[in-house]
Amino acid sequence: MVDDVSRLSDELARDPASLVFVPLGEALRRQGQLDLALRVAVRGLERHPHLADGHDLLARIAVDRGELQRAFDEWDMVLRLAEGHPGALRGMGFVCFQQGRLADAEQYLGAAAVAAPDDDGILQALAHVRAQLPDVQPVVPPAPVESTHDERFLFVDVLSDVDQTALLLDRDGLVLGGAYLDHEGNDVAQEVGAELSGVTDAARRATRHLALGDWTSIVFETEVAVVAMAPSPDDGLLVLATSRATPLGLVRRLLDRCAERAARWLGERAA
Repeated sequence: MVDDVSRLSDELARDPASLVFVPLGEALRRQGQLDLALRVAVRGLERHPHLADGHDLLARIAVDRGELQRAFDEWDMVLRLAEGHPGALRGMGFVCFQQGRLADAEQYLGAAAVAAPDDDGILQALAHVRAQLPDVQPVVPPAPVESTHDERFLFVDVLSDVDQTALLLDRDGLVLGGAYLDHEGNDVAQEVGAELSGVTDAARRATRHLALGDWTSIVFETEVAVVAMAPSPDDGLLVLATSRATPLGLVRRLLDRCAERAARWLGERAA
């Protein structure tokens, strides 16, 4: 990816009006260079203000910067320029999901699934949202995510994509908070917890045997996901799963954010 950034940067330097700013900004975003990616996107859009892919890039950068409303506005602009754009519809669904607006999230993701019926990521995101919708939708808007008492939503405003899910287990593998969704959107947290019971003790024994000190985290890739784990207070376990497209640097940052959220939440429970 470093070579791609260098090559794309050289090409943009030779032709500042080139549309190569879009893949360059995306490559920088995936590397976590958000400020530089933002500058590239903004400068590119100054030359190409009606380029839907440019606004889509700016929206994804805004999400990574935690600027959800800006991202939503940019994706709204994408739809004005390219009606039915599946990436924009998915992104707006993600923002609504993060804000606790599940019915709106389902509406946008449903439209994205119609626009891109072969996109497994969109279908999984839609199943994820539908699995959390109540049977009967209330007339009033749902409460913001931050105010919910449902432990399944413990990490929902920490994660940066609908394809990401996190789970907090106690020392016996019992679920304390979060959710773990399979590819059909079913919450299999209890089953995952049962399988991972004892992982913290096993990891501690292994690192001590190898004289590596206390273990702090582990990240590994499977055929369908990247999974990261870290110990939590009281010998518990924190599990994070993301899509394989997620950069490892972002996976580690997300794991740190989830760990902070879990520690604060456990402290509030104990108080």
